[in-house]
Amino acid sequence: MRDPQFSADAMEQARSRLKERLAAVTAQIHSRPLDGALDEWLNTNLGADSTTYRELKECCAEGVAQGWLCKYEGGGLRYGRIFKPSEELHGFSIDVVDMENIAGPHHVHPQGEIDLIMPVDGDALFDGRPAGWLVCPPGSAHRPTVTRGRALVLYLLPNGEIEFTK
Repeated sequence: MRDPQFSADAMEQARSRLKERLAAVTAQIHSRPLDGALDEWLNTNLGADSTTYRELKECCAEGVAQGWLCKYEGGGLRYGRIFKPSEELHGFSIDVVDMENIAGPHHVHPQGEIDLIMPVDGDALFDGRPAGWLVCPPGSAHRPTVTRGRALVLYLLPNGEIEFTK
């Protein structure tokens, strides 16, 4: 639900800033395989100490505060797909999940998944990893889990592909 203290224009500007920053990231990675080398590259070049990471985290925090990011709730999670796959995002969809000491639903990544881990409080870990990036290769699967606090996790999915299992 939209927070009435924020104007629709302010929210659209925040959403546009986030999309612009994400497009700059996807431009650098869209032609690379989703593997350990990409994981290392992202954490070295766009990791938790970088301006890019800080700006993305600030944009996500702003979206949560405004109520348009993570606007759905279920199973103890707040979540939402904010951008469908597009040319502007080089074929990636973008989802953000707000998790606190919880495991999400098990799923498979047919074409892989790139996660941006943004602890909100404490030393929150996502699948055992601290602030930064996690690249899951094509065909991998997991039950996404946040421990030791609360984190926002931004998911980049090639062509928006994800398969939830039972």
